[in-house]
Parts: sequence; structure tokens; C-alpha cells
Amino acid sequence: MTSVAVPEFQHRTVLLDEAVDALQLEGERANGLYIDGTFGRGGHSRLILSRLGERGRLLAFDKDLQAIATAEQITDPRFQIVHDSFATMASALAERAMPKVDGVLLDLGISSPQVDDAARGFSFRNDGPLDMRMDTTRGMSAAEWLATETVETLEKVIKEYGEERFAFQIAKAIVARRAVEPISSTRQLAAIVANAVKTREKGKDPATRTFQAIRIHINKELEDLEAGLTHAYECVAPGGILAIISFHSLEDRMVKRFFASKANVPQPDRRLPIRAVDLPQPELKLLAKIKPSDAEVEANPRARSAVMRVARRLPYDDKAAA
Repeated sequence: MTSVAVPEFQHRTVLLDEAVDALQLEGERANGLYIDGTFGRGGHSRLILSRLGERGRLLAFDKDLQAIATAEQITDPRFQIVHDSFATMASALAERAMPKVDGVLLDLGISSPQVDDAARGFSFRNDGPLDMRMDTTRGMSAAEWLATETVETLEKVIKEYGEERFAFQIAKAIVARRAVEPISSTRQLAAIVANAVKTREKGKDPATRTFQAIRIHINKELEDLEAGLTHAYECVAPGGILAIISFHSLEDRMVKRFFASKANVPQPDRRLPIRAVDLPQPELKLLAKIKPSDAEVEANPRARSAVMRVARRLPYDDKAAA
């Protein structure tokens, strides 16, 4: 793989101790196999490795080349990094002849280095090329997408993924501007949105929702999450832990509904002659919903919207007692 320079941008891992604590790396579980589906700059992975036993293993994933470059600096033989989405975890385990895992951790969204590096195009605060791809080796950049999509598709994406009530006005403004000049920088797009948004939310830049929506669409974040939840559930062994940190309502809603679909099963009419052993049983046990402490939010304001949901895959022989 081509060497990639890693810019010096600070990253504070959100819910660091809480997330790793949730995996319950004590006793024999310390010698299990775990997945960090979002390596980022390695905060969670390094803490997991510090708590693993000698026979423990950690398989990490990331789409970002700079994250991969950071991960490749870890020489611990218990650690492997995969340059791909966590949505591929099932095939990655199969390719490596690895068994079901004892825990999966996902820290969704983008990292501070991605936001702070203007060259990545994620932020409207600093001018840079309008890219927004987490994996710059694949797919269409935000600028390329904005240059070709219809008003209808732009409106749909901005409305659904950004929950932006001025989506139609923004979409129209984008199409009108690109007819005059290419939209190739973050500053251009932010200005277009600012002019189209008539009512501004207190304390929030008018471009926030649009940038979020385009980033989610370009990187197929919700599609990855949908597939990743299914694969994580299938890959985790009975008794294993799923810990997922989300940063906006679209992600958290998906995680909440998926967990509920496995934890809450419909019960038949009690008057029917069905043996207790034949009743449908839950396959996940909901363990916790955790938010950052006031102290963490004060030290790292980007942690404010984080929510971590934790669940355990129920052992088949313990379902009825859960």
C-alpha cells in the first residue's frame, strides 16, 4: 500500500473508557476476539489492546487512508487492520478463518482530524476542496455529485439525511449556481446554503445540516450502518457485546430500532395452548444507554450529541431466563 502522511490533527476519542468498559474485557473474555469497526485514530483500539490477554485478538476496520496509516504503526501481533467498511466484517472474518467474536464496537460518524483538515472538505468552517469522501480512493466526490444530480435528488438527500426544512430552496440554489460556475470548494457551498436558508437555528451554522446530509450520502453511511448492524449481530457469539456510539438522530434511531427488534419479540395470546419452551425468545438483552458526562462535554464539545447503546447477544440456552 502507498505510504500516506498523517497530518497532525488532535483527536479526542468520545466515551473512551465507557465504550471499552462495555466490552467487559475481564477474566476469560480478555482472551477473546473483538472488532473495532471504526479505528479512526486508534483511541478505542489501543485501550482494548491494553486490556486484552495474551491470547486476545482485535480486528479493526476503517475506510480512511490516514486512519490506516496510523493503524499500521501498531506492531502488536494481536492486532490487524482492514482497509474497508465495517459492513464487510462478516467476509473479513471468513477470509481469515476467524470464529465468531466476543464483542463489536462501532464509533460512527467522522473523526476530528477529518473535520479539521480543510483538504478533506468535510467542514464549512475552513475553505477547501469539496471532497467529503472518507475513502479518497473510491467513489464520487461531493463536488462531482453536486455537479450532476437533479433538484429532486438533491432535495431528497438534504431533507432526509440533514433533516433540513429548507432542502428544496437549497437544492434549487445549488443547481442555479452550478449553471454559472462549478461548485468546487466548501466555502462556495456554505455561501450558497447561507443565502438559501431564511431562518437560522441559534448557535448553528446554516450549512451544518446540508454538509451532514451530503457527507452521509457520499459515504453511504446509513447503508453501511444497516448492513453493519446485521453483520455485527450475526458475527457476535452468544454472550458477546455490541456497543455502538452514534452522533445524530438518524444513526441512533437505526441502532435503537435494530436492538429493539432483537430484544422485544411479539408474544402470542396467553390463552393459546403453547408450551413456554416454544414461545419466541429475545435474542439481545439491552444493557445500557450512555451519554458523555458534563466534564467530557466541557473538555470536548463535539461529544455533546454522542449516545452509546449497549446490548448482549443472548446465549441460546439462556434466552428464556433473560
